[in-house]
Amino acid sequence: MAKNVIIKTKNALDIDRKVERVLKDLGNPEPPLDLEVVRELLKLDLDFYTAKDPGVLQEVVSKMTMAGKQMLARPSRILDAVRKWDLRALYIPDRKKILLDKDQPQLKHRWHEAHEVGHSLLPWHAGAMMGDNEHTLIPSCHEKLEAEANFAAGRLLFLRDRFAEECLAQDPSFDALKELKQTYGNTHTTTFWRGVETWGRERPIVGLVTDHPHAIHRKPDFDPHEPCKHFVQSSAFAERFSAIRETDVFDQVVEYCKGNKAGPLGEADVVLSDDNGEEHLFHFESFSFYHQTLTLGVYQGPYKRFVAVA
Repeated sequence: MAKNVIIKTKNALDIDRKVERVLKDLGNPEPPLDLEVVRELLKLDLDFYTAKDPGVLQEVVSKMTMAGKQMLARPSRILDAVRKWDLRALYIPDRKKILLDKDQPQLKHRWHEAHEVGHSLLPWHAGAMMGDNEHTLIPSCHEKLEAEANFAAGRLLFLRDRFAEECLAQDPSFDALKELKQTYGNTHTTTFWRGVETWGRERPIVGLVTDHPHAIHRKPDFDPHEPCKHFVQSSAFAERFSAIRETDVFDQVVEYCKGNKAGPLGEADVVLSDDNGEEHLFHFESFSFYHQTLTLGVYQGPYKRFVAVA
């Protein structure tokens, strides 16, 4: 299942306080946030590796091993972590170093770097980064840590409540998201994700990140049982529609999506059942950005069936 993990309120507040301190120390900067300045403040180093060439990663690890005795006993854990979790970036607490996979698209580097900065801000993550105990290797624990780092990255890159204020001043739409993307300098996907979370605190909203939904554009490895890269639930959606399966939603998106490669793919009203079995109406719209499609589903109200009277 591609559903996002909803972070507990207490943890979210703890993380947000740490992000608030960083932004305050930076003088509450204007968007877009300069991550180099963030790294300088936190005294974090940045280096690159390539997951396609184990030799390059081994060379990076070897340099760090020579830099300090603490790393000497654990270089293999870095290699194991990259292979085990298919990592695109990682944070080495011992050396306060962020490593990014340089083979990833340049646009993704910004999010990956902010994600690792997020790990560095959370002291309870330090022991888990290299799998220091059996508990941290459990997939559910790994997912929780990743969700917390994602939350920290989002609060950092979108300047905490500043993004929320600008987002809530507009109705949920792709036009609003495109404008916010330009302002904050982040990708369409990360802006979309933050928009779903922000607009959907009290109003159920769901977002799908997929390849093109139309059958003529499906890749050979398309899995009909797991069609979504990410199934983004707002907190209000997760509270009332937790039993919804990504396949149920995706199949309805397929019904209205056109076959054009990019741009608006279509929109429609979609009926979803809540956890009590009651039906509700959502308005869905999908937009293709070539490499992936984003679908925004916004709650409209209870669904009223009209029964024809003879």
